[in-house]
Amino acid sequence: MRAAATVKQDGLPLSRKLCYALGGVPFQMTNVVIGFSFQIFLLDVVQMEAFFVSLILFVSRAWDAVTDPLVGYLVSRSVRTPVGKLLPWVILSMPFAVLFYICLWFTPQHSVTSAFSVPWYLIMSCLFETLMTCYDVPYTSLNMFLGGHQRDRDSATAYRMSVEALAMLVGSVIQGQVLKVYNSERDQACQELVQNYLPTQITPSPQTATLHNTRKAFMTSALVVGAVFFLCSLVLFLGVREQSDPGQTHTPYLTGLRMLVGHRPYQRLVLGFLFSSVAFQMSMGNFAIFCTHVAGIGTQFQYLILTLLTTAAVAVPVWQLALLRVGKKTTVFMGLPLFIPALITFASVSDNFPVYVAMCVLAGASLATLFLLPWSMLPDVVDDFAVKNPTCRDLEPLFFSCYVFCNKLGGGLSVGISTMVLYFTGYKAGACSHGDGVATALRVLLAPVPIFLLLVGLCFFYLYPINEAHRQQLRKDLEQASAKKIPNMTK
Repeated sequence: MRAAATVKQDGLPLSRKLCYALGGVPFQMTNVVIGFSFQIFLLDVVQMEAFFVSLILFVSRAWDAVTDPLVGYLVSRSVRTPVGKLLPWVILSMPFAVLFYICLWFTPQHSVTSAFSVPWYLIMSCLFETLMTCYDVPYTSLNMFLGGHQRDRDSATAYRMSVEALAMLVGSVIQGQVLKVYNSERDQACQELVQNYLPTQITPSPQTATLHNTRKAFMTSALVVGAVFFLCSLVLFLGVREQSDPGQTHTPYLTGLRMLVGHRPYQRLVLGFLFSSVAFQMSMGNFAIFCTHVAGIGTQFQYLILTLLTTAAVAVPVWQLALLRVGKKTTVFMGLPLFIPALITFASVSDNFPVYVAMCVLAGASLATLFLLPWSMLPDVVDDFAVKNPTCRDLEPLFFSCYVFCNKLGGGLSVGISTMVLYFTGYKAGACSHGDGVATALRVLLAPVPIFLLLVGLCFFYLYPINEAHRQQLRKDLEQASAKKIPNMTK
């Protein structure tokens, strides 16, 4: 199962770990930008109705989820090239992913009808997510093909998650400047409009022409992120050598999928990651709108996200040290519950920036756990499957793609449901103020629902069967299998 098992176990050089880690920057940077600002971009900049925004967000995420196992299958059946089987997918999908990402933030100079804008953003979203899947599935699978020992893989994962946390931080800084321009123009337009309305009335949207600078800022951000995408992909391609097992054989796709779904450690890990990830996505996806329309600190939102992601970047190596001392499963229960008091405080307190900053520190520390631990635990599940099914080969892309599939499907449901709830509670695109129903809906979407989902995820992590003793036994079993296999291959 493990291609790296036949490679000389000399450990991974630091340069290869860093080049591998940089390959994770494009996915996380684009993910944080889209997650924090695409909803508000469609609602208040494009001036699209909440129903259509919900449709675009859900359909594009659902389509993205469906393509993951399909791409995983295609990658596993790809012909090996001189540079490997995974890296060609990464480098060939990159330029098209960059192109569609930039198109995602394009806005016409003048107002357009829904007949144009809805198909445009739906198609661009689906195309970008498809190309991003073609990049990310082989990239995440590459962890099993770097070479080295089990601890080397964990170390490479820690480097990757640290770099990805920094990438999210940089992405939030870039997009924070965009949202600063948006909030400035929005506040100025609303001040002009409110003079003609009573304070208790819901004011209409500012004129689209007043958002010219905001449109320009969104497009500039897209170009900068696209350039970073290109450079990091190039470093990954040039700096990582993909290891392979010349003796591996293929397992039929449906057979492998059935065995994968029936593998108990994989079931528990995927479900734990799914519910926890949806909890974070739902709360953070509504955080920008909540800060703007409920908490009254929309103009300071960028500083909150900066605090959250800076804490996450610092906390990743701390959690890596923790998992080496107390184990991965225990570290999950140390970090993820920190998100609960932060969410309760967010939903209960308004107009108190210092308190929000303190809670963002807690949320960032918890988010770092979600960055690191599930991805660090997944290779252990692959090893466990390899020990129990030694004749099954070349299923790594399927493991990683189905893992991402569940996460993306849950994310699609969270953003689709969130935006649909806002639509039914009376959210008006670009409006300066909203009724009590919208405020209540945002509070519920920010805290009670994510907390429930996170608790369900923790239950599945509790049932996850691979502890530290099991991991050590897996390492011994794989080393013994490798020692037997290498002499046979040299005969």
